[in-house]
Amino acid sequence: MTQKSPELGSTIRNFSLQLSPTPRGARLARLLATEQLRSWGLPLDPAEQIVAELATNAATHGRIPGRDFRLLLYVVADTLRIEVTDTRDDQLPTPQLPTPESESGRGLLLVDALADRWGVTHGLPPRKTVWAELAL
Repeated sequence: MTQKSPELGSTIRNFSLQLSPTPRGARLARLLATEQLRSWGLPLDPAEQIVAELATNAATHGRIPGRDFRLLLYVVADTLRIEVTDTRDDQLPTPQLPTPESESGRGLLLVDALADRWGVTHGLPPRKTVWAELAL
């Protein structure tokens, strides 16, 4: 969806989809986000990696059977915002330093390194949204 924002004088673009909290849902989030960014003519890196990490976290740590997660991408002016909303507001993400032997646990460290800003917003219970912003 694309619309003109009179107060900002710029085009606002957004893309939203609901996915199952599974490894397949996380992969689809990355693939579909990549295609959407490509159709908007936006750079894929590092947005593709951030979507992959946030979607994987939602599918891994935010998973409650029968409850999906939502991916939202939107662009306002020169900022891309990536949001992933899940239904585990009791599981807040915190970056942790994994041991060298760990095969996982680096996702939020990557998001922190790649994004200009990121954070967590509480929604209506039981939702939380993990977001990241990139200057374009």
